[in-house]
Formats: sequence, C-alpha cells, structure tokens
Amino acid sequence: MVKRQLPPLNALKAFEAAARTGSFRDAAEELHVSHSAVSHQIKKLEEYLETELFIRHPRSVELTRSGRTYFLVLKEAFDRIAEGTKILLKPAQHNVLTVQTYSSFAIRWLIQRLPLFSAEFPDYQVRLHTSQTDPDFDNHDVDLAIMIGHPENKDLFFEYLFSPEMFPVCSPSLVAGDKPLDKPADLANHTILQVYPSERDWPIWLNKFKVRDVDLSAGLSLDSYDHALKTAARGLGIALGMQPYVREDLESGALVRPFGNLKAAAPGNWYLVCPVEKRTSKKVRDFRKWLVDQIVADPDLVPRRLDNLAT
Repeated sequence: MVKRQLPPLNALKAFEAAARTGSFRDAAEELHVSHSAVSHQIKKLEEYLETELFIRHPRSVELTRSGRTYFLVLKEAFDRIAEGTKILLKPAQHNVLTVQTYSSFAIRWLIQRLPLFSAEFPDYQVRLHTSQTDPDFDNHDVDLAIMIGHPENKDLFFEYLFSPEMFPVCSPSLVAGDKPLDKPADLANHTILQVYPSERDWPIWLNKFKVRDVDLSAGLSLDSYDHALKTAARGLGIALGMQPYVREDLESGALVRPFGNLKAAAPGNWYLVCPVEKRTSKKVRDFRKWLVDQIVADPDLVPRRLDNLAT
C-alpha cells in the first residue's frame, strides 16, 4: 500500500480559509487563531510544497497561479468532507434529492427556477452541491448531475440537454471608451477575463475568427463564469458570455456584445447524468422531466439533436 503524502492539516486549513476569504486576517477570525498563526501556517505549507501560494501586498494578498490551482483541489476536498460529515450526522432521506452542477450554472440559471420545482413537487427537498469537478457517484451522496459530459461510461445514464455558444461581452463603458472595439483584432488592446477551469474557451473563439495577437496570459484569470461576467460588468475587462449565463445582463444593459453575432460553439455538450440504477427512481424521473421542460421553455437553450451539432 502506497503511503499518502499529505501536508500538515492545520496548514491546509489556514491556506483554504485565506484563499476563500482573500485575507489572512479574515481567515484568522474564522479559525479562531491569530493573524501571525495563519501567516506562519501558510509559510510552512509553501516551504513544504516548495512553491509560493500567495503574493503578499501591503494591505492584501493574492493567489499565485499555483495557489489558484491548489485552492480548487482543497476546496473540493473540504466540501466533500463537510458533506460526508453531514450525511453521517443526519441519515439519508428518500425525499432528499442531491443535485450537483457548476457554480455559475447554479447561480445564473438553476436556483431561480428551483422554486418552480418545489411548487410542483413539494415533497422533495433539493440539496444543491456546486463543484468544478465531475461527480463521484460511487463515494458521494449525489443523485444526479447537470454537467458538460462525454457519454462513454456505461455505468452512467446520460440525457442530452443543450450545447451552448459563446461570444465576447463587456460593459457599455468599454465600447464607448478611448480604445476601439470595432473588430475582434481590437481585443489585443483590452484586458481579457479568463475562466481558468475553462481555459480552452477563449482560444476556441479567437481561432474561429482568426485573431492572433491577443495575449491571454496578460489578462485576469478567475475561477468561474459568474465572477468573470461580474468583473466585465464593472468595466474591468472583456469576458466570454455563454448562454444561459448572460441573458439578464444583456437585457438590463449591464453587458453588451461588442462584435454582434460573432459566436462559437463552446467545447462539450451538457447532460443530465446519474448512475444507471437511479434513472428509474421517482425523484430522479420527476426532476429529469421538469428540467427538460425548463430547458425547452428557455429560448436560449432549446436542445439540438446531437447529430446536427456540427451545423
């Protein structure tokens, strides 16, 4: 048996709290320790990993690229531990439906519709879990997931939902600013907002429209589409918009599409996924039907046949 190589747990807790709150001081308050104790634990972790996790500024801290990558892994692990603890403390109930999806999809599309599900099926309690990684149905209490997937695992049931398209969006103030935004090549003169768990997205759009001079590494890198779109709405750069994330921002005028209808297919198709043995359970069947009805009713997400996706 291979022995696990794990850093000290207190150092991991200090790093996760500081990365999540964006502050050593806030992490110290949360963990009920001193500011210097948090700083010491994080320094200890950096020495253990032989890499810098934070850039220290006089009044703030900022995650390095290594720090951002490590934070995603640790956040997922801590969330799983908390979820597993909750399951043990409270026995599973047949009326609880646990749904996993990405945070941006949850915040910008699903949560606002869940009251409709509860009104139609009042006996179910929906437990929503957000994660950037694929669900582990074998080891975690997840009934189904809404995710970008590849229907290759025979132990899982995949129901095709939709295939999103993506296009640049920004604040109207940037379009009206001193730097032109008349054509895609003008992106080279603006700050690009990337979503680092979806790092393929911008290159796909830029390649489709033959834009060669944009340095993506010079822009800002954020951990979700929700954060990228909120940053773009503040006029701090140009993000990729993807339905179903941007409808309200476009309708309100918080964001605009500087290049009109220049869009590209996003990598991957969206599916509802669950273990094969769960697809016939009543709560999963009820949610599946309700979800597909909601997608069909959304003009931005009318499902397309998989064999026509290339057209």
